[in-house]
Amino acid sequence: MNSFLDLFQLYLLPFAIGLAMVGLYMLLRGLGKHDDTLGTASAFVATQPRAVLAAVPVAPTVQAPMVVPEPSGLAHKDLLVVDDSAVARAKLRKLLEGAGYTVALANDGAQALEVLATGSFSVLITDLEMPNMNGFELIAAVQGNMDTEDMPIVAITGHDEMQARVHDCQGLYGIFKKPWNDRELLKRVATLVQMRQKTAA
Repeated sequence: MNSFLDLFQLYLLPFAIGLAMVGLYMLLRGLGKHDDTLGTASAFVATQPRAVLAAVPVAPTVQAPMVVPEPSGLAHKDLLVVDDSAVARAKLRKLLEGAGYTVALANDGAQALEVLATGSFSVLITDLEMPNMNGFELIAAVQGNMDTEDMPIVAITGHDEMQARVHDCQGLYGIFKKPWNDRELLKRVATLVQMRQKTAA
């Protein structure tokens, strides 16, 4: 009895499995006459050992990235800082970029108008006493241009007499005396940027 089982396991069982696989292959091949692609894939699966099938890589499902449209108007927190003092420009740039803003710089009012012509800015921060074109002239030019008339302007000055004159300017959203308070300046800029972006949207 044991020898019969040994004989069955050694010879007949593999033969029966092989016969079943051949029958499955023929069945799948017959179905594949209606679909060549399916028949080829089925024939491959039917004739491969499990170890081979396990090694066949399966391509992962790739989901297309979701594209979120940017809101209309200003999409970035771009600021323009104008000051003839290299030290003041450097301090303001470090402060504002540290808060996450993108900062463009200009040495005076004339250069600021050239920079403004290259793109849109959320807020203009300008010194008042500068060569070529001072802050008062820059403010007047910005407010007189249809493309920039609604841009919030913050004035910074180191002279008391300039601070007295700036009160005569219309449409300013802040006046800071040098040395300015970093916390207060950042709070004012954040408020103006949010206001500008809401208006643009």
